[in-house]
Amino acid sequence: MSLAVVHTRALVGIEAPLITVEVHLANGLPAFNIVGLPEASVREARDRVRSALLNAGFEFPAKKITVNLAPADLPKEGGRFDLAIAIGIISAAGQIPTNTLKHYEFIGELALSGEVRAVPGMLPFVLAAKRANKRVILPKDNAPEASLIADVTLYPTHHLVSVYQHLINQEPLSVANTVTLQQQLQEEMSAEQALDMSDIIGQGAAKRALEIAAAGEHHILFTGPPGTGKTMLANRLSGILPEMTEQEALETAAVTSVSHKAAITQNWKQRPFRSPHHTCTAAALIGGGSQPRPGEVSLANHGVLFLDELTEFNRHVLDVMREPLESGNVTISRAARQATFPAKFQLVAAMNPSPSGDVDDGRTSSDVILRYLNRISGPFLERIDLQVEVTRLPRDEFEQEIQAKSEGSGAIRERVLLAREIQLSRVGRSNGQMSGVEIRETCELTPEDQSFLNAAVLKLGLSIRSYHRILRVARTIADLEQASHIQRHHLAEAMSYRALERLIRRLRQN
Repeated sequence: MSLAVVHTRALVGIEAPLITVEVHLANGLPAFNIVGLPEASVREARDRVRSALLNAGFEFPAKKITVNLAPADLPKEGGRFDLAIAIGIISAAGQIPTNTLKHYEFIGELALSGEVRAVPGMLPFVLAAKRANKRVILPKDNAPEASLIADVTLYPTHHLVSVYQHLINQEPLSVANTVTLQQQLQEEMSAEQALDMSDIIGQGAAKRALEIAAAGEHHILFTGPPGTGKTMLANRLSGILPEMTEQEALETAAVTSVSHKAAITQNWKQRPFRSPHHTCTAAALIGGGSQPRPGEVSLANHGVLFLDELTEFNRHVLDVMREPLESGNVTISRAARQATFPAKFQLVAAMNPSPSGDVDDGRTSSDVILRYLNRISGPFLERIDLQVEVTRLPRDEFEQEIQAKSEGSGAIRERVLLAREIQLSRVGRSNGQMSGVEIRETCELTPEDQSFLNAAVLKLGLSIRSYHRILRVARTIADLEQASHIQRHHLAEAMSYRALERLIRRLRQN
């Protein structure tokens, strides 16, 4: 036959829609056309494929070659279709039985020599191929990443000739050994020194707040003078968080796979920690581009996003985070396409309460401090569950705190894990992610405690969102104590974590 059909997949966000590569050889003047809404990098496949076929020892058909990438209304980009196009041409020329191709999906960029190069977005491709019950022929360099998906047949290859020999049963490719590939993945990851909570001198209240944030997956803001340990606290949050589940790890690894920014390593089940500089743009934080790419909020999916020097970020940049903080995903819309990326991150922020560093140093007036704090909008601040003041250690306590033995991350993590288990058994998610209905069902108060909370909310002028966040935090504090119901002291502690709001009210009264 002069017609061959080969299957591959495109990349849209973290999805991999099926692409049918139809190759037709017709009589007429020699030509090579690719149709089906190809971008420039796909159109350039004509030269890559022609050179790869010739240098690999194949005869390039002197016919009119038409390659259709269906569906025609889906834009295609990148070199991921090269291998499928080349196999389609070989098959249409009668050198490969067409009925053998229906069991496979192909992916890989071709070098001019015929070598098969790695491409981004391998995890979404393999996940989709697994659902379709297809075998995958892929670049050898992508095999360790693809091995993270269980129960799928992988045939890693390094050259176009080896793919041809496999398809004609001349020299079959070896099925990937996932155990060996996992070992290779581990060897590529250098050991990192773990950060421990015991390294922080003093700051018992801040450590307590960080434990609550870890237990309930709450967003947290540290505010205080320079040198008080805000950044050290944030950097140690990952060490007390539970390991990701298999599903969470695969979702996060899929974002990493399509990002072009990071490599998947042996610690792929550990929660990511992202710390963008305060000069980053909204597109870098949220994601964007003419071909939508994930930003920092998606790369931190199921992990920690740390924003140091919060007030130095552009206010517009911070405000574009308001939707993903609530919804847990980001939808990037462009004229030609739309992509949705997950963004279920835990926000940790740190800032100085004054442009001079300290509110009480006498160097800045209340009006100037308020203008400085107004760089953070009210709606953004409302989405942060815990606002914690990190103070300087008094001189008479400094030496005592240095000599005191501080609790390590291991002991704190055990309490966090126990609290998370309670939450998952109750509603199937952490307290920080509870809906309004779940809050009403799980955060019941006695009439006296309800009146206490209502009076506090009215006095402080808090919104319904802030009211719900206080209840979520109080529920987490109760879970850490393994209490079945929220009590008065749980509410009082939850309301005490409103440090920045208290500072703003104090400055307005001066």
